[in-house]
Amino acid sequence: MLVITTILSLIVMSELQKELRQTKPFKSKEEELYLNLARTTEALGWKVVELLKSFELTGVQYNVLRILRGAGQEGLICSEISERLITKDSDITRLLERLENRRLIERERSAKDRRHVITKITDEGLQLLAELDEPVVNLHRQQLGHLGENLLEQLNALLVLARSQVN
Repeated sequence: MLVITTILSLIVMSELQKELRQTKPFKSKEEELYLNLARTTEALGWKVVELLKSFELTGVQYNVLRILRGAGQEGLICSEISERLITKDSDITRLLERLENRRLIERERSAKDRRHVITKITDEGLQLLAELDEPVVNLHRQQLGHLGENLLEQLNALLVLARSQVN
């Protein structure tokens, strides 16, 4: 009887259970999905980490540079940068200092409100992002392109829907 139960559990075992070598079923589909998202994020993220590391950047630093490139010549104050980050960083000030030390960004007091420090991307920061643009696009295409446009659109919509109850 134990052999039959084990065989049946292996037949209905999810792909994630197999990857994790987990013999017991998940407590819920929601738990399985959450863990699957975390596992997928980790798997996809490692290649991005490796790419950025070759440019001596972290993912959050790269994100900040992209945010500032999008902000244009007006730049942004620290809190605005923090609000736009993909992954939150509690020590945004230190992160900005590191980027400033590398001359990838510059900061200056606002003429309108001296309490605000405006952060802008430098030409060196723009040049670094320009060097990264194509490799990042190619990496994402390599990682996810096999899904095709239709599935990518559906997955994006599902992820937005999942996040809508969190925010």
